[in-house]
Amino acid sequence: MTPYSLAFYMDVVTTGTVLGVGPGASPDRVTRALGSGFGENIFGNRSMCRDYGLAEFFWDRDSVHHPWSGHHFTLQVHRLASRDRTLVNETLRARYGRFTPRLRFEKLQRLLERRGVPLLEIPEIPANAPYFRTFWQPDSHVAVSVIGTYGEYSTPDHLRVGDVYQIQAPMAAEEVEWRRRRVK
Repeated sequence: MTPYSLAFYMDVVTTGTVLGVGPGASPDRVTRALGSGFGENIFGNRSMCRDYGLAEFFWDRDSVHHPWSGHHFTLQVHRLASRDRTLVNETLRARYGRFTPRLRFEKLQRLLERRGVPLLEIPEIPANAPYFRTFWQPDSHVAVSVIGTYGEYSTPDHLRVGDVYQIQAPMAAEEVEWRRRRVK
């Protein structure tokens, strides 16, 4: 068995879900899966984010008369380096155990490859290069952002080169192609 939080990250990258909840899930569905302990921000009645500590889910809608539509989720892995144990909610800890303060990309990639789940490096957007590198899982449409090189004011001081910064889903194949065309 994969120890602790590595199993969680492998599940997310493989399935494109958090505890079986995908980026298109309703706010109620996400809360049923992750619990009611979240911070909520609504921006202009058309965008909403619920922050569960490690996981953030985002929705938008056409107007206040329309339901929320799931947009994406992000795992803010970099937050764990602050060693605040409350960042990982009880639901995740009950299922996966203790979460380490850093996630080494090489280890995650190696374990995923053993499962037949490749992570392909894709071009970084210019504003983030060379400080960050992005890897994409084409079946689940999950993107993994990794510290590529240290940069004062560009990367967090508490992370090392090769640490995972965040994991996000979905990243559509169209965005991957757009990034590839930009570097040609």
